[in-house]
Amino acid sequence: MQLAIGLRKQVKIPNILFLQGGWDGHKPEQIVHKFTTALIGHGCKTETITSLERLADTDWLKTFDAISPCWTMGKLSPEECAGLRGAVHEGVGLGGIHGGMGDAFRGDLDYEWMVGGHFVGHPHVGEYMVKVTRPEDSIMQGLPTEFSYKSEQYYMLMDPGVRVLAEADYTFEERTCTMPVIWTKHWGKGRVFYSALGHEPAEFDTYPQVLQMSLNGILWSANAL
Repeated sequence: MQLAIGLRKQVKIPNILFLQGGWDGHKPEQIVHKFTTALIGHGCKTETITSLERLADTDWLKTFDAISPCWTMGKLSPEECAGLRGAVHEGVGLGGIHGGMGDAFRGDLDYEWMVGGHFVGHPHVGEYMVKVTRPEDSIMQGLPTEFSYKSEQYYMLMDPGVRVLAEADYTFEERTCTMPVIWTKHWGKGRVFYSALGHEPAEFDTYPQVLQMSLNGILWSANAL
């Protein structure tokens, strides 16, 4: 599959750090391999760590352009959370998907505030319609304005200040609400991107445009798109 990722002309090659670990059900090793392979193929540098200890070192984190968590659940120490939040606040991007970022470090309010939302459940598993709200955004290039997606549909608790790029109707207990699916925000100087899509690695083969969008989002967080 050929991905049409549009990197800006860079003096510096984007360098992205992946956090790989947490709950095995989201297959973090496979997701990270798929993402890093695609990014390296488009001229990026990547590094993957499987321990959270280095997150306490803000100065080391600042050598990267973006950090992509793929670590469902798990727990950050106060020092690790402060190091990660400090690096993003000082300008390192944060970009990720599904439970790897939106259900990481469950109950850590400081982390959840930085991300802009957090998973609380997926009572619907099956097909649902995703509606792109900002088709002009560079992250969303290549996606139709509306498309059917079959997977877990995440119900999120949200920061009302995020910039929503796509949303979906969520019906539960005879009530329907509009649920953000993809968004961006800023944390200090850092760019933050999140997509709730991508429960299974195979979904990115079924929906290649969603893989492209996810990579675009990570590159945008790295200020490379």
